[in-house]
Amino acid sequence: MTRQLSVLDRLIMGADRGLKTLARGSASPQRKSPAETENNTVIELDAQQKAHTAGLMRINHTGEVCAQALYQGQALTAKNPVVREAMEHAAEEEIDHLAWCEQRLRELDSHTSLLNPLFYAGSFAIGATAGAISDRISLGFVAATEQQVCQHLEEHLESLPETDTKSRAILSQMLEDESAHASKALEYGGLQFPLPVRQVMTLMSKVMTKSTYKI
Repeated sequence: MTRQLSVLDRLIMGADRGLKTLARGSASPQRKSPAETENNTVIELDAQQKAHTAGLMRINHTGEVCAQALYQGQALTAKNPVVREAMEHAAEEEIDHLAWCEQRLRELDSHTSLLNPLFYAGSFAIGATAGAISDRISLGFVAATEQQVCQHLEEHLESLPETDTKSRAILSQMLEDESAHASKALEYGGLQFPLPVRQVMTLMSKVMTKSTYKI
């Protein structure tokens, strides 16, 4: 018989997940990185290309940190057990992205963002608040967030050096996964946010992307 987890249990588990998300090298992917396929021949990037690619991968890594926090916050306050399980499952899949981006940053001799703890705390608070209001709003927030992530990934794929097949493979798989998460959130009954709300969310995401490109 499965024990029913209390709020305290979920808080402890969430704190543990938060520490693992923010501690470098602690994310353990379930899937092999798309960058490790045989088709991805290593072609050396010049200094400018490496710096630009690292900036983009740092943005995407921080995006995955935010996603972890968002899903954990929502799972903590979700009222429907099915929704809570969906949030926890999505968080598990996002761990792959987190690990892939961090691995690629190491290969580029770069680092994850120093601002990650700040963005994690903010995203967790937003997720918990949305879940406390209603599951429909919580799921709607997931859908809107993932749709923005997909837009960023598409822009990054356009901006990456053509020869950087490793980063391109990672972002392509992330784009496929994030699109599926957005669709799933709407299928579960997520609210389709009006344009003004989405515009505010876009402005907030720009703060993250601009600040983490170098820091």
